[in-house]
Amino acid sequence: MQRREVLRHAAAVTAMGALAPAMGWAQGTDYPRSDATIRYVVPFLAGGLTDVMARQVGQQLGEHWKVSVVVDNKPGGNGQIGADVVAKAAPDGNTLLAITLTHAANVTLFPKSPFNFQKDLRPVALMAGSPMLIVVPASSPIHDLKDLMAQSKTRKLNAGSSGSGTPPHLTLALFNDLNKSAIQHVPYKGGSASMTDLIGGQLDIVFSNYPESIPHVKGGKLRALAIASKTRYPALPDVPTTAEAGMPALLVENWTGMMAPAGMPDAAVQKLGAEVVKIMGAPDIAERMRQQGFSIDARGPDRFAAFLNDEIARWAQVIKSAAIQPS
Repeated sequence: MQRREVLRHAAAVTAMGALAPAMGWAQGTDYPRSDATIRYVVPFLAGGLTDVMARQVGQQLGEHWKVSVVVDNKPGGNGQIGADVVAKAAPDGNTLLAITLTHAANVTLFPKSPFNFQKDLRPVALMAGSPMLIVVPASSPIHDLKDLMAQSKTRKLNAGSSGSGTPPHLTLALFNDLNKSAIQHVPYKGGSASMTDLIGGQLDIVFSNYPESIPHVKGGKLRALAIASKTRYPALPDVPTTAEAGMPALLVENWTGMMAPAGMPDAAVQKLGAEVVKIMGAPDIAERMRQQGFSIDARGPDRFAAFLNDEIARWAQVIKSAAIQPS
């Protein structure tokens, strides 16, 4: 081989060697890198539903892929602060975002957000949902959902929530819209504060996140009128679904999912999404999450994207109809 041909061959081999990692990355085979640290941003306080799920999934991802996964809580701005961090992160798959129903509502609530949720982030996986539980004080004269539907049209009732635009508030707004009633909204800074006042009799009702109210229902301090899910919950076998109780359109789950920066390659997103779905399908993880109040609903990137678009459209209509403004 002549010297010129040898040099040309060497250059070609060098170029292919440099290109190989990029090709592997594009095909998803090089994700995640063994030396990577994956930062999983939870845009809410530690200890909540979203944080619990993120830590479970993050731990399993780390164990399965032999990489470091660090959950980073960045609360504030109705979940917008943490979402903004991930939307502007490098699209290398090392920065991920935990989202909930709140983020689907935020698309409408925050039209001037510093990032575009639907363009700057992309769906990876849906994991599970936690249904809303409709609760009143144990001493309340409201005994079931039909009572509430009737009395909310003849009495002045108030309902607490964990803040304007949060799932409890959105569920109340949907109830008012479906029932043509006007239960007054009372926002709190967190669900526990609304539970305290509901038990104390300062509130008439809360459309509650399941884990926040279930201990008080079990303890006899609150009465559950209905659960906003398609099926009854094993922990509350005597509590009817909203469909059974007379309002089938009142179906609300505060779901949680995973997003990534928009530029993350398709193959890597598909690989990550498939792994999360696999994790959620493991019997021990699924049972553990059910005990935390979750209903498993694992979906990969494409099915999650369709679900997310439907949720954004659904809650946009409710928010506009009720003229909800962020607190």
